[in-house]
Amino acid sequence: MIERDVFHIRLKDIEIQTERIVDPSLNTKAIAIISSPHPNGSIIFLSREAEEEGLSLGMKVSLAKKISYCAKLLPYNHSLYNHIHRYIYRTVSLFTPIIEPQGIGQFFLDMCGMQAIRGNVDNTGLFIINRIKEQTNISGIVGISVNKLISSIITTVAPGHVHKVEIGKEKQFLSPLQSTVLPTAQEKSVRYLLNFLMIKSVSQIQSMAEEIDAFRTIFGRHASTLYEESKGYDTSPVKQLKLREHIVEQTVLPNDSNNIITLNAIVKDLAEQIACKLRKRKQLAKKIRLDIYYTDGYKKQKIGTVEKIDDRSVTNILQQLLFKANKRRNRIRSILVDVWGFYPYSEQHDLFFTTEKRSMDLSKAVEMLRKKYGKKILQTVDVFKALRNQ
Repeated sequence: MIERDVFHIRLKDIEIQTERIVDPSLNTKAIAIISSPHPNGSIIFLSREAEEEGLSLGMKVSLAKKISYCAKLLPYNHSLYNHIHRYIYRTVSLFTPIIEPQGIGQFFLDMCGMQAIRGNVDNTGLFIINRIKEQTNISGIVGISVNKLISSIITTVAPGHVHKVEIGKEKQFLSPLQSTVLPTAQEKSVRYLLNFLMIKSVSQIQSMAEEIDAFRTIFGRHASTLYEESKGYDTSPVKQLKLREHIVEQTVLPNDSNNIITLNAIVKDLAEQIACKLRKRKQLAKKIRLDIYYTDGYKKQKIGTVEKIDDRSVTNILQQLLFKANKRRNRIRSILVDVWGFYPYSEQHDLFFTTEKRSMDLSKAVEMLRKKYGKKILQTVDVFKALRNQ
């Protein structure tokens, strides 16, 4: 096994911690961060105090308000959390040039060859966490091991600020843990099989894996990765990635629905918000992703490209992505659009009144009216019709 020092930094409950930094009066209060203040919105993060109040992840806002009158329900503030994430990234980059950002508040660091500069890796891990705490007042944990898999699992299950799994002890570390710590065990089909076979711990998977033929028969195409994960094998490198700038818009449907007229109307409204922001930036986007969140917790996504920034063009792209992504009969609770990979847009000044120019002029006119009279003054007629006819 190649010796590596891979750090995983996890700033647990960073959204809750950030809200408490912004408003210190929330320090001892029950907090739940919600996808939308609409009654059909749901809880996506919550504090320990909110759990004690009886709230839970995924709970609808309408129910949360009935269960707890004391809990503070705060809308998800993407720009605030992303700002903190970027600030911490700059702090972490002082310790190594090879950083792979994960979700908000998570980073992989490749510390190979840094011992000569930084010294003992355990001390370095503690120093990084302390530096973040000093600069932002946000607490975190560092997992240290020979690979990304083990380091990320450490920060999920280990107490304290720094925990290290020595090389060769990966299997032993994993053995007593719940099977769900393994990424492949979280796959829907694998999770179903593990529940059916009453397999609760990684040690049980490790024992099953000794009978390799039977293991392959049971888990099929997932057998190889599940086997490697249960032993603690992972050769994936820490990828040096730059933080991406994003535009994110999300809508929680007033009523769960899979009515195509309703969904197209909601997507059209999201498209107009995205197009407006792109026009302000005078940029196109290499990637636009549509995420669909179903009522049963299932998520589906599709990715496209933004080559024009008038309302109609962006709407067409998103409605095409919706058609490709939505192949289930289950009702949809929320739709999110994420845009990144920006590059300059140069407006063409055509002498002729083309369809594209007309669409762009119309988009700008609508934008001006919304600025003057508010966003809802020209909200898509389709939205009102669709919601009324549900």
